[in-house]
Amino acid sequence: MMPKLHYAQLRYLSIIVLTWLMVFFLTRCTLLIGHLTDANAGPLAIVSLFGIGLIYDLSFLLYAALPMALYLLLCPASLWRRRWHQQLLRVLMIVSLFVMLFTAVAEWLFWDEFSVRFNFIAVDYLVYAKEVVDNILESYPIYPLLAVLALIAIAVSFLLKKPLNAALTAPLLPRSKRWLSAIALLLMVGLSSVFIGQTTPRGLSSNNTYQRELASNGPFQFFAAFRNNELDYAQFYATLPNEQVANLLRAEIKEPNARFVNDDALDIRRAIDNPGQARHLNVVLVTIESLSAKYLGSFGNPRGLTPNLDALRSNSLTFNNFYATGTRTDRGLEAITLSIPPTPGRSIVKRIGRESGYASLGQQLKAQGYDSVFIYGGRGYFDNMNAFFSGNGYRIVDQSSVGSKDMVFQNAWGMADEDIYTQTLKVADTDHVQGKPFFLQVMTTSNHRPYTYPNGRIDIPSGTGRDGAVKYTDYAIGKFLEQARQKPWFNETLFVFVADHTAGSAGKEDLPVSNYHIPAFIYAPAVIPPQEVSAVVSQIDLAPTLLGLLNIDYTSTFFGRNVLREDAAVGRALIGNYQHLGLFDGNNLAILSPKRGMRRHDAALAQSRESIVNSNDDLLRRDIAYYQGASYAFQNGLIAWQPKSVPLISKK
Repeated sequence: MMPKLHYAQLRYLSIIVLTWLMVFFLTRCTLLIGHLTDANAGPLAIVSLFGIGLIYDLSFLLYAALPMALYLLLCPASLWRRRWHQQLLRVLMIVSLFVMLFTAVAEWLFWDEFSVRFNFIAVDYLVYAKEVVDNILESYPIYPLLAVLALIAIAVSFLLKKPLNAALTAPLLPRSKRWLSAIALLLMVGLSSVFIGQTTPRGLSSNNTYQRELASNGPFQFFAAFRNNELDYAQFYATLPNEQVANLLRAEIKEPNARFVNDDALDIRRAIDNPGQARHLNVVLVTIESLSAKYLGSFGNPRGLTPNLDALRSNSLTFNNFYATGTRTDRGLEAITLSIPPTPGRSIVKRIGRESGYASLGQQLKAQGYDSVFIYGGRGYFDNMNAFFSGNGYRIVDQSSVGSKDMVFQNAWGMADEDIYTQTLKVADTDHVQGKPFFLQVMTTSNHRPYTYPNGRIDIPSGTGRDGAVKYTDYAIGKFLEQARQKPWFNETLFVFVADHTAGSAGKEDLPVSNYHIPAFIYAPAVIPPQEVSAVVSQIDLAPTLLGLLNIDYTSTFFGRNVLREDAAVGRALIGNYQHLGLFDGNNLAILSPKRGMRRHDAALAQSRESIVNSNDDLLRRDIAYYQGASYAFQNGLIAWQPKSVPLISKK
């Protein structure tokens, strides 16, 4: 049993711990008040929310306070009583107050953007500190804010001066009790690590995601995400026998005149015969940052933000029900480039040391003689993009390879979209002069906080919010296409415009399907007549559909399929976040969760009625097949690039 708190070390430590608990409590209250409607929490749910939250708060403090507690308990009496040491402990109190206030503000800002506590995104932001710090500096008055927090910390420490002095001058723990206290503390930390995990309980009265997020502790979630940045599918998720997975998966991706080429039933490598004469058309694939379908006027937005994209839609091959696989740029790039479902944990793009050597869209087109180029407005080390693309058949053009005189505007994330398109036109012109078909995969940056862009382009001032960024993004696309129409290569080029993910995917549910809906257009007026595709389509379908439009035969490791074939199966979309893995069939949604959780939401775009199901449910079985199969393929090298693997089926 821990000794009573009349000893100096325990009194000092209790002041810090209780202050942290108060900050956590106020943070939780503030976030709850801001989302009372979304949380939909009655009195009992609120009590449960705060009760569970207290457990997580205390669990985090056990870890966070452990180094300080061990130091205080083992500090010799002769050192404790020294004047400079007492002053050091007072300064430590002020620093602790500042850190806890800074953490609270950081949580509020993170919640404001993502509507969740700290998670993998926060871990990634720590890794890419320069871009994130620059973004914060441009988005918020950070220096005045830090000064205010410092003043508050000093003021609170002054208010705590009396109890702090009493703690510092109280009797010290006897040596025997110090060791007892240290052992007890280490035992509690061990018990916490065993019984308190990253996944918070699903709530006593509701499956509402907001309630679970509010009950969790942000710093606890941050370090848990840092530790568990990859989740082993077979260990955490529902599985089926490999033979069943193979049969289900092959039924999902089969196409006429396609032949599976390996004996391993879980190896989906197959020779694809796309009928017709191969067309070596150029491809410019623009991945637009954070563009939800709901921002487009042609999808019902009344604010007139996207006149160019709205006009483009009526002249393009348009996918009305196109869904992103994830919530981050790296997930969108992974799905478009590798045509693979969003396996749990980090995307393949960011699995350092395991991000290259795959049968990507760039590799497939490079093998056909294309110049495959990844063009990014920022610095490609962010999100490990340069390593991923250069290791999968692309050459790189990013901010670091563009002279400052060639950039009219820059912010924390890189050059403005106009500058990206200028570089795209230069690369295309050079390849055309050399007589080489090109595949240019472009990643934009402007539609991102701090929402800044060159002045005078649109009627919304720079830096005032998302609407302005969307409208500028649309303006830059219109200008790019206007310039491209003057080029000799225009009539032989497919222009693909697709978002990487939506502007916000959080909602009351773990996987709110409507928040994954993104625009996708293929524009080539000389070769592709306007058409609307109403089937449900996933980002993983884009690569095989493009290769189908080009009539290219190839050996595929793609989990997507050509959705334009007359024999194409009923549509479906794979959507997920870093934990939950979903399959949406156009009406219902199956969800796989850690600890082998299995659920489905019927009428997922309407009432979204949730029920617990097992692996006998047909939709759940399809869901398992995709994600178990994708995880197996990744772990066993079945999506590797093998340029000379098998001869293709000959053309008829």
